[in-house]
Amino acid sequence: MLTRYIERILRARVYEAAVETPLDYAPVLSRRLRNDVYLKREDLQPVFSFKIRGAYNKITQLSEAERQQGVIASSAGNHAQGVARAAQMLGIAALIVMPKTTPAIKVNAVRAKGADIVLHGDSYDDAYQHAQTLAASNGMTFVHPYDDPDVIAGQGTLAMELLRQKSGALDAVFVPVGGGGLLAGITAYIKFVQPKVKIIAVEPEDSNCLQQALQAGKPVRLDRVGLFTDGVAVRQIGAEPFAVVKSHVDQVVTVSTDEICAAIKDIFDDTRSIAEPAGALALAGLKRYVEAGQLQGQQLVAITSGANMNFDRLRYVAERAQVGEQQEILLAVTIPETPGSFLKFCRLLGGRGITEFNYRYADPGHAHIFVGLTSTGGADDRARLLATLQSESFPVIDMTQNELAKEHFRYMVGGHATVPLAERLYDVQFPERPGALLDFLEVLGARWNISLFHYRNHGAAFGRVLMGVQIQDAETAMFCQYMDQSGFAYSEQTGNPAYTLFAGWMNVKE
Repeated sequence: MLTRYIERILRARVYEAAVETPLDYAPVLSRRLRNDVYLKREDLQPVFSFKIRGAYNKITQLSEAERQQGVIASSAGNHAQGVARAAQMLGIAALIVMPKTTPAIKVNAVRAKGADIVLHGDSYDDAYQHAQTLAASNGMTFVHPYDDPDVIAGQGTLAMELLRQKSGALDAVFVPVGGGGLLAGITAYIKFVQPKVKIIAVEPEDSNCLQQALQAGKPVRLDRVGLFTDGVAVRQIGAEPFAVVKSHVDQVVTVSTDEICAAIKDIFDDTRSIAEPAGALALAGLKRYVEAGQLQGQQLVAITSGANMNFDRLRYVAERAQVGEQQEILLAVTIPETPGSFLKFCRLLGGRGITEFNYRYADPGHAHIFVGLTSTGGADDRARLLATLQSESFPVIDMTQNELAKEHFRYMVGGHATVPLAERLYDVQFPERPGALLDFLEVLGARWNISLFHYRNHGAAFGRVLMGVQIQDAETAMFCQYMDQSGFAYSEQTGNPAYTLFAGWMNVKE
Protein backbone atom coordinates (compact mmCIF):
# COMPACT_ATOMS: atom_id res chain seq x y z
CA MET A 1 0.00 0.00 0.00
CA LEU A 2 2.73 2.51 0.97
CA THR A 3 4.88 1.61 -2.05
CA ARG A 4 1.97 2.24 -4.39
CA TYR A 5 1.47 5.70 -2.93
CA ILE A 6 5.15 6.60 -2.97
CA GLU A 7 5.12 6.12 -6.74
CA ARG A 8 1.97 8.24 -7.08
CA ILE A 9 3.36 11.02 -4.88
CA LEU A 10 6.65 11.15 -6.77
CA ARG A 11 4.76 11.44 -10.07
CA ALA A 12 2.17 13.92 -8.77
CA ARG A 13 1.76 17.16 -10.70
CA VAL A 14 1.06 19.93 -8.26
CA TYR A 15 3.63 22.69 -8.68
CA GLU A 16 2.03 24.20 -11.76
CA ALA A 17 -0.72 25.34 -9.37
CA ALA A 18 0.65 24.96 -5.83
CA VAL A 19 3.78 26.39 -4.23
CA GLU A 20 6.32 24.81 -1.91
CA THR A 21 5.27 26.29 1.42
CA PRO A 22 7.79 27.15 4.15
CA LEU A 23 8.43 25.20 7.32
CA ASP A 24 8.56 28.00 9.88
CA TYR A 25 10.08 27.74 13.34
CA ALA A 26 7.71 29.04 16.05
CA PRO A 27 9.97 30.71 18.65
CA VAL A 28 7.25 31.90 21.05
CA LEU A 29 5.56 28.50 21.20
CA SER A 30 8.85 26.66 21.36
CA ARG A 31 9.98 28.58 24.43
CA ARG A 32 6.66 28.12 26.16
CA LEU A 33 6.30 24.42 25.40
CA ARG A 34 10.03 23.64 25.87
CA ASN A 35 10.08 21.79 22.55
CA ASP A 36 11.11 22.88 19.07
CA VAL A 37 7.84 23.57 17.25
CA TYR A 38 7.60 24.06 13.49
CA LEU A 39 4.59 25.09 11.39
CA LYS A 40 4.18 23.77 7.84
CA ARG A 41 2.50 26.81 6.30
CA GLU A 42 -0.15 25.48 3.89
CA ASP A 43 -2.14 28.62 4.67
CA LEU A 44 0.27 30.34 2.24
CA GLN A 45 -0.96 28.39 -0.81
CA PRO A 46 -2.60 30.46 -3.62
CA VAL A 47 -6.05 29.34 -2.39
CA PHE A 48 -4.96 29.60 1.30
CA SER A 49 -5.13 25.83 1.90
CA PHE A 50 -3.48 22.55 0.93
CA LYS A 51 -6.52 21.49 -1.12
CA ILE A 52 -5.06 22.86 -4.35
CA ARG A 53 -2.49 20.03 -4.32
CA GLY A 54 -4.93 17.14 -4.51
CA ALA A 55 -7.45 18.90 -6.74
CA TYR A 56 -4.88 19.85 -9.35
CA ASN A 57 -3.21 16.44 -9.36
CA LYS A 58 -6.58 14.71 -9.84
CA ILE A 59 -7.71 16.93 -12.68
CA THR A 60 -4.40 16.63 -14.55
CA GLN A 61 -4.95 12.84 -14.70
CA LEU A 62 -8.17 13.18 -16.72
CA SER A 63 -8.34 12.13 -20.35
CA GLU A 64 -9.05 14.67 -23.04
CA ALA A 65 -12.62 13.35 -23.34
CA GLU A 66 -13.16 13.74 -19.59
CA ARG A 67 -11.76 17.26 -19.68
CA GLN A 68 -14.22 18.19 -22.38
CA GLN A 69 -17.11 17.12 -20.14
CA GLY A 70 -15.83 19.19 -17.20
CA VAL A 71 -15.52 18.50 -13.48
CA ILE A 72 -17.89 18.78 -10.56
CA ALA A 73 -17.32 18.88 -6.81
CA SER A 74 -19.28 19.37 -3.60
CA SER A 75 -17.76 21.56 -0.92
CA ALA A 76 -18.48 24.45 1.41
CA GLY A 77 -14.98 25.87 1.33
CA ASN A 78 -11.39 24.94 0.64
CA HIS A 79 -11.89 21.99 -1.71
CA ALA A 80 -14.27 24.10 -3.79
CA GLN A 81 -11.62 26.77 -4.21
CA GLY A 82 -8.96 24.20 -5.04
CA VAL A 83 -11.07 22.56 -7.75
CA ALA A 84 -12.17 25.91 -9.17
CA ARG A 85 -8.60 27.20 -9.34
CA ALA A 86 -7.23 23.98 -10.87
CA ALA A 87 -9.96 23.84 -13.50
CA GLN A 88 -9.46 27.50 -14.35
CA MET A 89 -5.74 26.98 -14.90
CA LEU A 90 -6.34 23.95 -17.13
CA GLY A 91 -9.17 25.55 -19.10
CA ILE A 92 -11.78 23.05 -17.90
CA ALA A 93 -15.38 23.85 -16.98
CA ALA A 94 -16.11 23.41 -13.26
CA LEU A 95 -19.39 23.17 -11.37
CA ILE A 96 -19.35 23.40 -7.57
CA VAL A 97 -22.34 22.37 -5.46
CA MET A 98 -22.36 24.20 -2.14
CA PRO A 99 -24.86 24.15 0.76
CA LYS A 100 -27.18 27.13 1.00
CA THR A 101 -25.60 27.80 4.38
CA THR A 102 -22.19 28.57 2.84
CA PRO A 103 -21.03 32.10 3.80
CA ALA A 104 -21.05 34.59 0.93
CA ILE A 105 -17.29 35.15 1.21
CA LYS A 106 -16.65 31.53 0.21
CA VAL A 107 -19.25 31.52 -2.56
CA ASN A 108 -17.74 34.69 -4.02
CA ALA A 109 -14.20 33.29 -3.77
CA VAL A 110 -15.17 30.22 -5.79
CA ARG A 111 -17.09 32.24 -8.34
CA ALA A 112 -14.09 34.56 -8.78
CA LYS A 113 -12.08 31.53 -9.93
CA GLY A 114 -14.42 30.95 -12.83
CA ALA A 115 -16.55 28.08 -11.55
CA ASP A 116 -20.32 27.84 -11.84
CA ILE A 117 -22.10 27.38 -8.51
CA VAL A 118 -25.24 25.56 -7.48
CA LEU A 119 -26.52 26.16 -3.93
CA HIS A 120 -28.37 23.13 -2.63
CA GLY A 121 -29.45 21.89 0.81
CA ASP A 122 -28.42 22.87 4.31
CA SER A 123 -25.43 20.56 4.78
CA TYR A 124 -22.45 19.07 2.99
CA ASP A 125 -24.29 15.74 2.71
CA ASP A 126 -27.14 17.43 0.84
CA ALA A 127 -24.69 19.09 -1.54
CA TYR A 128 -22.74 15.86 -2.03
CA GLN A 129 -25.80 13.84 -3.02
CA HIS A 130 -26.95 16.53 -5.45
CA ALA A 131 -23.48 16.75 -6.99
CA GLN A 132 -23.50 12.99 -7.58
CA THR A 133 -26.83 13.28 -9.35
CA LEU A 134 -25.61 16.15 -11.53
CA ALA A 135 -22.36 14.32 -12.34
CA ALA A 136 -24.28 11.28 -13.58
CA SER A 137 -26.74 13.30 -15.65
CA ASN A 138 -24.13 15.65 -17.17
CA GLY A 139 -21.30 13.19 -17.69
CA MET A 140 -18.94 15.30 -15.56
CA THR A 141 -16.08 13.86 -13.48
CA PHE A 142 -16.66 14.12 -9.75
CA VAL A 143 -13.56 15.31 -7.89
CA HIS A 144 -13.81 13.85 -4.40
CA PRO A 145 -12.32 15.97 -1.60
CA TYR A 146 -10.46 13.07 0.04
CA ASP A 147 -11.54 9.55 -1.01
CA ASP A 148 -9.49 9.33 -4.23
CA PRO A 149 -5.94 7.99 -4.79
CA ASP A 150 -4.93 10.90 -7.05
CA VAL A 151 -6.17 13.45 -4.52
CA ILE A 152 -4.34 11.63 -1.70
CA ALA A 153 -1.14 11.55 -3.75
CA GLY A 154 -1.37 15.28 -4.40
CA GLN A 155 -1.69 15.97 -0.69
CA GLY A 156 1.27 13.65 -0.05
CA THR A 157 3.62 16.05 -1.83
CA LEU A 158 3.41 18.16 1.34
CA ALA A 159 5.25 15.41 3.25
CA MET A 160 7.93 15.22 0.57
CA GLU A 161 8.60 18.94 1.09
CA LEU A 162 8.53 18.64 4.87
CA LEU A 163 11.21 15.94 5.06
CA ARG A 164 13.42 17.87 2.69
CA GLN A 165 13.01 21.08 4.72
CA LYS A 166 13.43 19.54 8.20
CA SER A 167 17.01 18.37 8.33
CA GLY A 168 18.16 16.45 11.38
CA ALA A 169 15.91 14.90 13.98
CA LEU A 170 12.12 14.83 13.69
CA ASP A 171 10.03 13.22 16.40
CA ALA A 172 6.41 13.72 15.36
CA VAL A 173 4.17 15.32 12.74
CA PHE A 174 0.65 16.45 13.71
CA VAL A 175 -1.98 16.31 10.96
CA PRO A 176 -5.59 17.57 10.99
CA VAL A 177 -8.20 14.99 10.02
CA GLY A 178 -11.51 15.42 8.25
CA GLY A 179 -12.11 12.84 5.54
CA GLY A 180 -8.50 11.69 5.84
CA GLY A 181 -6.97 12.57 2.44
CA LEU A 182 -4.23 14.79 3.84
CA LEU A 183 -3.45 12.33 6.63
CA ALA A 184 -3.24 9.41 4.17
CA GLY A 185 -0.88 11.24 1.83
CA ILE A 186 1.44 12.40 4.63
CA THR A 187 1.36 9.02 6.39
CA ALA A 188 2.15 7.05 3.25
CA TYR A 189 5.23 9.12 2.42
CA ILE A 190 6.69 9.65 5.89
CA LYS A 191 6.16 6.11 7.12
CA PHE A 192 7.89 4.78 3.98
CA VAL A 193 10.85 7.18 4.10
CA GLN A 194 11.25 7.71 7.87
CA PRO A 195 9.13 5.09 9.67
CA LYS A 196 10.36 6.11 13.14
CA VAL A 197 8.72 9.55 12.84
CA LYS A 198 5.41 9.48 14.69
CA ILE A 199 2.25 10.50 12.84
CA ILE A 200 -0.30 12.01 15.24
CA ALA A 201 -3.77 12.56 13.82
CA VAL A 202 -5.78 15.40 15.37
CA GLU A 203 -9.59 15.67 15.40
CA PRO A 204 -12.15 17.87 17.16
CA GLU A 205 -13.80 16.10 20.08
CA ASP A 206 -17.17 16.48 18.38
CA SER A 207 -16.04 15.22 14.92
CA ASN A 208 -13.81 12.24 15.75
CA CYS A 209 -14.63 9.97 12.79
CA LEU A 210 -11.11 8.48 12.58
CA GLN A 211 -10.90 7.71 16.29
CA GLN A 212 -14.22 5.89 16.16
CA ALA A 213 -13.27 4.06 12.97
CA LEU A 214 -10.05 2.77 14.55
CA GLN A 215 -12.00 1.56 17.58
CA ALA A 216 -14.53 -0.23 15.36
CA GLY A 217 -11.96 -1.52 12.88
CA LYS A 218 -13.82 0.04 9.97
CA PRO A 219 -15.24 3.44 8.93
CA VAL A 220 -18.34 4.35 10.93
CA ARG A 221 -20.80 7.17 10.29
CA LEU A 222 -21.23 9.72 13.09
CA ASP A 223 -24.79 10.74 13.94
CA ARG A 224 -23.72 14.38 13.87
CA VAL A 225 -20.56 16.45 13.80
CA GLY A 226 -19.51 19.69 15.41
CA LEU A 227 -19.73 22.78 13.29
CA PHE A 228 -17.06 25.16 14.55
CA THR A 229 -14.18 23.39 12.80
CA ASP A 230 -16.13 23.24 9.56
CA GLY A 231 -13.13 22.34 7.40
CA VAL A 232 -13.00 18.87 9.00
CA ALA A 233 -16.69 18.41 9.84
CA VAL A 234 -16.97 15.02 8.12
CA ARG A 235 -19.26 12.27 9.39
CA GLN A 236 -17.25 9.33 8.05
CA ILE A 237 -13.57 8.81 7.27
CA GLY A 238 -12.95 7.96 3.61
CA ALA A 239 -12.57 4.27 2.77
CA GLU A 240 -9.30 4.75 0.86
CA PRO A 241 -7.67 7.04 3.45
CA PHE A 242 -8.65 4.62 6.22
CA ALA A 243 -7.07 1.70 4.35
CA VAL A 244 -3.82 3.70 4.18
CA VAL A 245 -3.64 4.99 7.75
CA LYS A 246 -5.26 2.31 9.92
CA SER A 247 -2.01 0.42 10.52
CA HIS A 248 0.40 3.35 10.38
CA VAL A 249 -0.96 6.26 12.43
CA ASP A 250 0.66 6.24 15.85
CA GLN A 251 -2.01 8.07 17.82
CA VAL A 252 -5.23 10.08 17.53
CA VAL A 253 -5.58 13.20 19.70
CA THR A 254 -8.90 14.99 20.10
CA VAL A 255 -9.23 18.63 21.16
CA SER A 256 -11.95 21.04 22.24
CA THR A 257 -13.22 24.18 20.55
CA ASP A 258 -11.50 26.30 23.20
CA GLU A 259 -8.17 24.57 22.54
CA ILE A 260 -8.54 25.24 18.81
CA CYS A 261 -9.25 28.92 19.46
CA ALA A 262 -6.16 29.11 21.67
CA ALA A 263 -4.10 27.53 18.86
CA ILE A 264 -5.37 30.16 16.40
CA LYS A 265 -4.04 32.79 18.79
CA ASP A 266 -0.73 30.93 19.13
CA ILE A 267 -0.25 30.90 15.36
CA PHE A 268 -1.04 34.62 15.24
CA ASP A 269 1.45 35.38 18.01
CA ASP A 270 4.26 33.62 16.15
CA THR A 271 3.42 34.44 12.51
CA ARG A 272 0.94 37.36 12.56
CA SER A 273 -1.26 35.16 10.35
CA ILE A 274 -4.80 34.01 11.16
CA ALA A 275 -5.55 30.34 10.65
CA GLU A 276 -9.04 28.99 10.16
CA PRO A 277 -10.22 26.55 12.88
CA ALA A 278 -9.24 23.46 10.85
CA GLY A 279 -5.93 25.16 10.06
CA ALA A 280 -5.06 25.41 13.77
CA LEU A 281 -6.35 21.94 14.66
CA ALA A 282 -2.97 20.19 14.36
CA LEU A 283 -1.27 22.70 16.64
CA ALA A 284 -4.00 22.30 19.25
CA GLY A 285 -3.31 18.56 19.16
CA LEU A 286 0.42 19.14 19.45
CA LYS A 287 -0.06 21.21 22.59
CA ARG A 288 -2.31 18.61 24.20
CA TYR A 289 0.13 15.83 23.26
CA VAL A 290 3.04 17.72 24.84
CA GLU A 291 1.07 18.42 28.01
CA ALA A 292 -0.18 14.85 28.37
CA GLY A 293 3.29 13.38 27.96
CA GLN A 294 5.15 16.16 29.80
CA LEU A 295 7.52 16.24 26.83
CA GLN A 296 10.62 18.41 26.49
CA GLY A 297 13.30 18.85 23.85
CA GLN A 298 11.48 17.17 20.98
CA GLN A 299 11.28 18.22 17.31
CA LEU A 300 7.59 18.63 16.45
CA VAL A 301 5.78 19.78 13.29
CA ALA A 302 2.14 20.89 13.01
CA ILE A 303 0.43 21.28 9.64
CA THR A 304 -1.34 24.66 9.45
CA SER A 305 -3.70 23.50 6.76
CA GLY A 306 -5.64 26.64 5.85
CA ALA A 307 -6.49 30.28 6.46
CA ASN A 308 -9.94 30.73 4.92
CA MET A 309 -11.32 32.41 8.01
CA ASN A 310 -14.43 34.57 7.96
CA PHE A 311 -13.64 37.90 9.59
CA ASP A 312 -16.82 37.86 11.68
CA ARG A 313 -15.69 34.66 13.43
CA LEU A 314 -12.74 36.42 15.04
CA ARG A 315 -14.82 37.78 17.91
CA TYR A 316 -15.84 34.29 18.93
CA VAL A 317 -12.27 32.99 18.60
CA ALA A 318 -10.89 35.80 20.76
CA GLU A 319 -13.51 35.15 23.45
CA ARG A 320 -12.77 31.45 23.67
CA ALA A 321 -8.99 31.55 23.27
CA GLN A 322 -8.38 32.68 26.86
CA VAL A 323 -10.36 29.75 28.22
CA GLY A 324 -8.52 27.40 25.87
CA GLU A 325 -5.22 28.66 27.22
CA GLN A 326 -6.52 28.34 30.80
CA GLN A 327 -6.07 32.09 31.15
CA GLU A 328 -9.69 32.77 32.13
CA ILE A 329 -11.71 31.37 35.01
CA LEU A 330 -15.53 31.45 34.89
CA LEU A 331 -17.37 31.10 38.19
CA ALA A 332 -20.91 31.19 39.49
CA VAL A 333 -20.83 32.43 43.09
CA THR A 334 -23.64 32.84 45.61
CA ILE A 335 -23.13 35.64 48.13
CA PRO A 336 -25.28 36.75 51.08
CA GLU A 337 -27.53 39.72 50.33
CA THR A 338 -26.04 41.66 53.25
CA PRO A 339 -23.97 44.87 53.45
CA GLY A 340 -20.26 44.23 52.91
CA SER A 341 -20.51 40.75 51.38
CA PHE A 342 -19.98 42.04 47.84
CA LEU A 343 -16.85 43.93 48.94
CA LYS A 344 -15.55 40.87 50.80
CA PHE A 345 -16.03 38.73 47.72
CA CYS A 346 -14.10 41.17 45.52
CA ARG A 347 -11.22 41.25 47.99
CA LEU A 348 -10.98 37.43 47.86
CA LEU A 349 -10.32 37.57 44.11
CA GLY A 350 -6.75 38.42 45.00
CA GLY A 351 -6.06 41.13 42.46
CA ARG A 352 -6.96 39.00 39.44
CA GLY A 353 -8.17 40.97 36.43
CA ILE A 354 -11.93 40.83 35.80
CA THR A 355 -13.06 39.94 32.26
CA GLU A 356 -16.76 39.51 33.02
CA PHE A 357 -19.00 40.49 35.90
CA ASN A 358 -22.74 39.86 36.07
CA TYR A 359 -24.64 40.43 39.30
CA ARG A 360 -28.27 39.45 39.86
CA TYR A 361 -30.40 39.82 42.98
CA ALA A 362 -31.88 36.37 43.65
CA ASP A 363 -33.96 36.73 46.83
CA PRO A 364 -33.85 38.69 50.11
CA GLY A 365 -31.11 36.40 51.40
CA HIS A 366 -28.84 35.75 48.42
CA ALA A 367 -27.42 37.12 45.17
CA HIS A 368 -25.81 35.26 42.26
CA ILE A 369 -22.68 36.47 40.52
CA PHE A 370 -21.29 35.25 37.19
CA VAL A 371 -17.67 36.36 37.02
CA GLY A 372 -14.80 35.90 34.56
CA LEU A 373 -11.24 36.33 35.86
CA THR A 374 -7.81 36.38 34.25
CA SER A 375 -5.43 33.66 35.35
CA THR A 376 -1.84 32.75 34.59
CA GLY A 377 -1.69 29.68 36.80
CA GLY A 378 -3.98 27.36 34.87
CA ALA A 379 -5.92 24.64 36.68
CA ASP A 380 -3.88 25.01 39.88
CA ASP A 381 -4.77 28.69 40.20
CA ARG A 382 -8.43 27.89 39.62
CA ALA A 383 -8.37 25.20 42.31
CA ARG A 384 -6.78 27.61 44.82
CA LEU A 385 -9.40 30.27 44.17
CA LEU A 386 -12.27 27.79 44.50
CA ALA A 387 -10.87 26.58 47.82
CA THR A 388 -10.49 30.16 49.09
CA LEU A 389 -14.09 31.10 48.24
CA GLN A 390 -15.50 27.93 49.78
CA SER A 391 -13.49 28.43 52.95
CA GLU A 392 -15.05 31.87 53.30
CA SER A 393 -18.59 30.42 52.95
CA PHE A 394 -19.19 31.58 49.38
CA PRO A 395 -20.85 28.67 47.53
CA VAL A 396 -19.17 28.48 44.12
CA ILE A 397 -19.56 26.43 40.92
CA ASP A 398 -16.75 26.27 38.39
CA MET A 399 -18.25 27.25 35.00
CA THR A 400 -14.98 27.31 33.06
CA GLN A 401 -15.88 24.15 31.12
CA ASN A 402 -19.65 24.69 31.09
CA GLU A 403 -20.49 25.09 27.39
CA LEU A 404 -23.92 26.62 28.02
CA ALA A 405 -22.44 29.25 30.32
CA LYS A 406 -19.71 30.17 27.81
CA GLU A 407 -22.00 30.10 24.79
CA HIS A 408 -25.13 31.79 26.13
CA PHE A 409 -25.57 32.81 29.75
CA ARG A 410 -22.60 35.17 29.97
CA TYR A 411 -24.35 37.28 27.31
CA MET A 412 -27.95 37.06 28.52
CA VAL A 413 -30.12 39.51 30.42
CA GLY A 414 -33.49 39.11 32.08
CA GLY A 415 -32.82 37.09 35.19
CA HIS A 416 -35.05 34.49 36.79
CA ALA A 417 -38.64 33.76 35.95
CA THR A 418 -40.85 34.93 38.81
CA VAL A 419 -43.65 32.41 38.24
CA PRO A 420 -43.55 28.64 37.58
CA LEU A 421 -43.46 28.09 33.80
CA ALA A 422 -43.21 24.31 33.28
CA GLU A 423 -40.20 25.35 31.21
CA ARG A 424 -37.68 23.05 29.55
CA LEU A 425 -34.42 24.36 28.12
CA TYR A 426 -32.92 23.26 24.80
CA ASP A 427 -29.67 24.06 23.00
CA VAL A 428 -30.29 23.92 19.22
CA GLN A 429 -28.08 24.33 16.13
CA PHE A 430 -29.68 26.12 13.17
CA PRO A 431 -28.41 26.42 9.59
CA GLU A 432 -27.54 30.01 8.71
CA ARG A 433 -29.81 30.34 5.70
CA PRO A 434 -32.60 32.85 5.21
CA GLY A 435 -35.88 31.64 6.66
CA ALA A 436 -34.57 28.57 8.51
CA LEU A 437 -35.19 29.94 11.99
CA LEU A 438 -38.51 31.54 11.02
CA ASP A 439 -39.80 28.31 9.52
CA PHE A 440 -38.89 26.42 12.67
CA LEU A 441 -40.46 28.96 15.01
CA GLU A 442 -43.69 29.20 13.05
CA VAL A 443 -44.29 25.48 13.43
CA LEU A 444 -43.12 25.39 17.03
CA GLY A 445 -45.00 28.49 18.11
CA ALA A 446 -48.29 27.14 16.89
CA ARG A 447 -48.31 24.53 19.64
CA TRP A 448 -45.79 25.44 22.36
CA ASN A 449 -44.97 28.78 23.91
CA ILE A 450 -41.36 29.97 23.83
CA SER A 451 -40.47 31.49 27.21
CA LEU A 452 -36.72 32.12 26.77
CA PHE A 453 -34.65 32.73 23.65
CA HIS A 454 -31.03 33.60 22.97
CA TYR A 455 -29.22 33.46 19.62
CA ARG A 456 -25.63 34.24 18.64
CA ASN A 457 -24.14 34.27 15.17
CA HIS A 458 -20.51 33.13 14.95
CA GLY A 459 -19.97 33.82 11.28
CA ALA A 460 -20.25 30.14 10.47
CA ALA A 461 -22.70 28.01 8.52
CA PHE A 462 -24.68 27.29 11.70
CA GLY A 463 -25.83 29.42 14.61
CA ARG A 464 -26.53 28.42 18.21
CA VAL A 465 -29.90 29.01 19.86
CA LEU A 466 -30.81 28.59 23.51
CA MET A 467 -34.55 28.15 23.84
CA GLY A 468 -36.90 27.75 26.79
CA VAL A 469 -40.22 26.08 25.90
CA GLN A 470 -43.29 25.63 28.10
CA ILE A 471 -44.11 21.93 27.91
CA GLN A 472 -46.35 19.84 30.10
CA ASP A 473 -44.90 16.48 31.13
CA ALA A 474 -47.46 14.62 29.03
CA GLU A 475 -46.30 16.45 25.89
CA THR A 476 -42.57 15.91 26.31
CA ALA A 477 -42.43 12.85 24.04
CA MET A 478 -44.40 14.68 21.36
CA PHE A 479 -42.08 17.67 21.51
CA CYS A 480 -38.97 15.48 21.24
CA GLN A 481 -40.51 13.70 18.26
CA TYR A 482 -41.03 17.06 16.57
CA MET A 483 -37.45 18.09 17.30
CA ASP A 484 -36.13 14.81 15.91
CA GLN A 485 -38.14 15.31 12.72
CA SER A 486 -36.82 18.85 12.34
CA GLY A 487 -33.35 17.46 11.62
CA PHE A 488 -31.62 20.06 13.81
CA ALA A 489 -29.05 18.96 16.38
CA TYR A 490 -30.36 19.67 19.90
CA SER A 491 -29.89 18.70 23.53
CA GLU A 492 -31.94 19.34 26.66
CA GLN A 493 -30.18 21.56 29.22
CA THR A 494 -32.89 22.04 31.86
CA GLY A 495 -30.64 20.71 34.62
CA ASN A 496 -27.61 22.80 33.68
CA PRO A 497 -26.46 24.84 36.70
CA ALA A 498 -25.96 27.95 34.55
CA TYR A 499 -29.71 27.87 33.86
CA THR A 500 -30.87 27.03 37.37
CA LEU A 501 -28.70 29.75 38.92
CA PHE A 502 -29.31 32.59 36.47
CA ALA A 503 -32.56 32.05 34.58
CA GLY A 504 -34.75 29.25 35.94
CA TRP A 505 -37.83 29.81 38.08
CA MET A 506 -37.12 30.55 41.72
CA ASN A 507 -39.74 30.00 44.38
CA VAL A 508 -38.98 33.18 46.30
CA LYS A 509 -40.31 33.20 49.86
CA GLU A 510 -40.53 36.61 51.46
